[in-house]
This record gives sequence, C-alpha cells and structure tokens, in this order.
Amino acid sequence: MKKAALYNPYLDTLGGGEKHVLSILKVLQEEGFEISIFWDKHLQSQIEDRFSLQFNQKLKFLPNIFNPQEARVTGNFIKKLMILSEFDIFFYVTDGSYFLSSAKKNFVFCMVPYNKLYRMTLLNKLKTSNFRFITNSRFTQSWMKKWDINSEIIYPYLNQEFIDLNIQNLNKGNTILSIGRFYSHLHSKKQSILINLFKKLKQQNKLFKHFKLILAGGLKIEDKIYLNKLKSQVTNSKDIKFKINVPYRELINLYKKSLIYIHTAGYGVDENKNPHRVEHLGIAPLEAMASGCITFCYNAGGPKEIIQDGKTGFLFGSQSELNKKLFKVLSNLSLQNEIKSAAKKFVKDKYGYEVFRKRVKEIIL
Repeated sequence: MKKAALYNPYLDTLGGGEKHVLSILKVLQEEGFEISIFWDKHLQSQIEDRFSLQFNQKLKFLPNIFNPQEARVTGNFIKKLMILSEFDIFFYVTDGSYFLSSAKKNFVFCMVPYNKLYRMTLLNKLKTSNFRFITNSRFTQSWMKKWDINSEIIYPYLNQEFIDLNIQNLNKGNTILSIGRFYSHLHSKKQSILINLFKKLKQQNKLFKHFKLILAGGLKIEDKIYLNKLKSQVTNSKDIKFKINVPYRELINLYKKSLIYIHTAGYGVDENKNPHRVEHLGIAPLEAMASGCITFCYNAGGPKEIIQDGKTGFLFGSQSELNKKLFKVLSNLSLQNEIKSAAKKFVKDKYGYEVFRKRVKEIIL
C-alpha cells in the first residue's frame, strides 16, 4: 500500500490551515494511501469533530521524530531519514526549520506569508532541494515568489453542507456575525476593532438599533487573557455575545441565522510591510457567503481574491467606508438578494470538494 505522512508542529491548534492540509490527506486516502501523522497524541476524534472531516480508515499517529527532545538524541538524523524513506509522499508545515527528507515526494505546505518561516539560506536550499511548495492563495503565493520560492496553489474547499445549503429558505435575523480564533498575535482576527465599530454603528445609525453582534471562535488556554480584555469592552452591552469553542452544528446555525458577516482580520495593517498579519484567504467569509450572509471583509490579503466588491460582497478600508456600504445594502432589499445569489454561485463553482479533489490529484499525484 502507498503511504503518505504529515508533520505539522501546529497540528493541535486545529485551525483552518490544519483542516486544509488534512483535507489533502483525505483525498490521498481515497486514492488508496495509508495516512500517518507524526504526533505524540491521537487526535483523530478531535479532527473529525472539529472539522466534520471523515476519514475512511483510522489515521496512524506515529511518535513525533521531529520534537526537540528527539532532535538531541544521537543518531536521530539517520533514524529520521530511515523512517521517512518508507513514505511515498511527505507533507511538512514549517516553523522556520528545514531538514533533509528521504520520502519519494516532499511538499512544504505554506499557510502564512511570513518571511521568517521561509528564509532560503544556502543550507535551507540544499535541504529543500527535493521539496515542492504549496500555498493556500494567490496572496501567499505572490509573497513566496518575492522570496524567490516557486509554489503551486491548492485552494481549500467548503464542506458539502455549505455548498448544498438553500439560502432562499433561511430565516435571517438582525445579527452581525464574525468568526475567528480568539488570539492577539500574528494574523489576529481583530475582534477588538469590530466591537468598537459595532458600538459606533449602534450610536450613529438607526438601522442598527435592533442588531446584535456575535463573536464566535476557538480559544486556547493561553489566550484567555485576550478574551477577557474583549469581554471588558462590552460590560454594558447586551447586544454583543461571545460563543467560545462552538460545536460544528452550532456554527452552521449561526451562519444560517445571521444577515451580515464582518471580517476585520488585518484591519489597520500595511499588507506590504506585514503580509503575515492580514487574512491569507478567509475560510469563514467563504462559509458566510455560502450561507446567505452579506459578507464584508477588510480590504487586504486573501479576501480580495474571494470578494468582488459590490457583486459578491463588500471590501472596506475604513470605518466610514464600512458604514456607507452597510447602509447601502441594508436600505436595498433587491441588492441584498443580488449579492447573496452571486456569492452563493461563486462559492459553489470554485470551492466544492470535487474541484479541490481534482486539484490535489493534479498537483500531488
């Protein structure tokens, strides 16, 4: 049996990037590959619950030969090469370090356009001479190119439930939704900015008198301080709710009930100076578009690939621009329906599983 393996040092964050690379493994499993993951804990149930990602067979979780303790063991280099030589395909999500691989085919999966992760010194070029690089968007790919790294794009896909969802039958309420992990570092989703924007909307525009804001997302223990800071911003507001580590089914229902989706990731960041601090593609906005939400994204990074401004959603660069576009669409029911229909068609045509599967086979096999 053919074998494929993954090492992702960030696996347990179970974010959108993790789902993306695991989905590639799912395609390979469907093509007859046995799938192994170098990780010291068995995470298959968490993976399937978090992403609604079902594998036909059990994943093999192997001892993590890449952890720092193993790296200090004498002979680890040879041991690693011997183990990797057993695999036909090997995927690596880099933390900035590189190594030689003896697998038949090798890929670096690039989620974040952060130059510290992709410093191609002479030694790193040697180590990655038999690796190919995969990116998640044109935005990420363009930055890799600037750093003299050629890459190929494999866009993620949306679960079939989103693709099949009939948006005509949804009962939308006066809800603004935003989904993203609660943390303040790197490409933070900037929930603090959105809270302030929402408060001003409520004060300045009667259209938003009866609206509420729901902030949903994953939370790790080390990021609780950030969440508490956010909560301190809304002590006197009953119209702002937090949904922490929500189950997949509840997430679907939030999309179904929300009229507006706002994505503030990257707000105020100069993408030319700090590309890693803006959204690299935007799975949540795509899910929102598929669910009949009128979607607004900060005009930087990946969202510019998925939103045609005024046609499939809206891009904004400032609070005043967001206010104007919100007012425009909420005052025009016909425009709302046009945006929803165009967004649904775009997502259905570009982000279905079969489109993804075909691309994976084309690039990987």
